[in-house]
Amino acid sequence: MKTAVLFLLFTAKLFATTISVIPVHEPLSLHGTDVDDIISDTGEALQATVLPRPMALTGAFPEVLVEAIRTPHLIPTNNPNYRVSESNLLVLCNVGIAAQMTEEGLLVTMNLSELEIPQEVDITSRQLLKLTLVALQRTLEEYHKPQTDPLKVTVAIDGTTEKNATLKDLEVTFTLEPSP
Repeated sequence: MKTAVLFLLFTAKLFATTISVIPVHEPLSLHGTDVDDIISDTGEALQATVLPRPMALTGAFPEVLVEAIRTPHLIPTNNPNYRVSESNLLVLCNVGIAAQMTEEGLLVTMNLSELEIPQEVDITSRQLLKLTLVALQRTLEEYHKPQTDPLKVTVAIDGTTEKNATLKDLEVTFTLEPSP
């Protein structure tokens, strides 16, 4: 009897999970290609871009969306000369990103303690963080469209050193308003 009850509790949790397909915007490197992209949100032409991809996600929203911005991304190709195995800049450059809901709203933390930009990636730390902020805002805006209440988002930057402490000036707070 005990085993049957445990089995029912376990399987009930399996079926109670909701999986949602949602666009997640990611900061992507274009290294290994012959193109640059002009990022209108940052005003710079870079060998990087912010693009969405659909992802099937489950978990606490919007926190899981923020964390999904930093997932491995192999860009599909039909050209055998394109051999880039990773294009997500957060993965390439070892930048962590986490989110948690607080009483004040959504707290997003970018961790730079292991930040290292590979030689083949033509981008600065500041450009990387600006692209990440664009990806974050676009992802959350898409998610927030059908919501009914405003969402205050605070972005904190942790793990800086003396060498890159000025990156903390990119910390920002913004509010996503519900769609009319």
